[in-house]
Amino acid sequence: MRAVQSIWTSGRGWDQSPAHSDAQLVLAFGATGTVTGGGSWSELRRRHPEAILLGCTTGGEIHGCDVLDESLSATAIHFDDTEIAAAETDVAQGSFEAGRSIGATLARHDLKALFVLSDGTRTNGSDLVRGLRDAAGPNVVLVGGLAGDGPNFGTTYVGLNGQPSPGKVAAIGLYGDKLNVGHGSAGGWDVFGPERRITKAKTNVLYELYGKPALDLYKRYLGPDAAELPGSALLFPLRIYPADKPDQAIVRTVVGIDEEARTMTFAGDMPEGYCAQLMRGNFDRLIQGAAHAAEQAQGGRQGERVAILVSCIGRKLLLGQRTREEVEAVQNVLGAGTHLAGFYSYGEVSPHAVTGSDELHNQTMTITTLSESD
Repeated sequence: MRAVQSIWTSGRGWDQSPAHSDAQLVLAFGATGTVTGGGSWSELRRRHPEAILLGCTTGGEIHGCDVLDESLSATAIHFDDTEIAAAETDVAQGSFEAGRSIGATLARHDLKALFVLSDGTRTNGSDLVRGLRDAAGPNVVLVGGLAGDGPNFGTTYVGLNGQPSPGKVAAIGLYGDKLNVGHGSAGGWDVFGPERRITKAKTNVLYELYGKPALDLYKRYLGPDAAELPGSALLFPLRIYPADKPDQAIVRTVVGIDEEARTMTFAGDMPEGYCAQLMRGNFDRLIQGAAHAAEQAQGGRQGERVAILVSCIGRKLLLGQRTREEVEAVQNVLGAGTHLAGFYSYGEVSPHAVTGSDELHNQTMTITTLSESD
């Protein structure tokens, strides 16, 4: 396995990193304006005409230890003993159905892992994961993320080979016994305020907490920050969990609000009966969480390795100028010889660190490592 990384910026264009003429896969992550305007994506396609080109818009690009905005980061990978295949569909058919369609297209007896990218504002990530699992089978590692649009929560784009477009789901399947896949996920947020029960919700729309309109309670805690919803909600996610199983907690972030209905829409399911608590960031614990995710994702490395980092836009907004520190924490664990690539997302797909079950995470650093055995 070999990997070469290159970067496009408005001031310099593409850097001088050599294109991998025999690359089978190119992962590309870029800002909305960069991906949709100009010719950077088309040029990337011309540089790798034979490769599968998969990518999306972001809330920030991870390229090595750098965290960038308004760039296009590309990682070209050649596998020695791993097959790859790709599929795409439209999320308009429903998130579960879209996931099941992708999973059915890529399902094979030797499917080892599935990396998925999906529209970040039109997708119920929980349903997408369930659909993928339903069709791909129980033994496949499911990872990936939801596309971003900076802190704007506007239109997001996903592309497979052709020009990226809204409303898409696309994925690659990786096949064979020589592929080593590691994965990890961790947060680092602190809980505060009372625990409340979700008393009314439908899929990813939250109506009531303890019988009261969810949006009213949320605004009360946000105070002046409520005027900036839904963007300000990135700094105050919710921790949700079954009442008797707090160790199975996952994090959810608001992606939209309905002032008239007093509801909040999240990137993934908000099951009735679950407990919910507000969270806020702690700089040092967020950075430690990134390192912990890297420790989980070490995998069975032999030779060259690529690590795909999908972290939440909320982490980036909170960390600000310290955002690079969480990426450096990952590099310190995985080592300088690991190629880091990835993006800041509206949702992260990875197995749960405790239960191992596939989840749509928010406000989490997720890491997937890929290498091949000799």
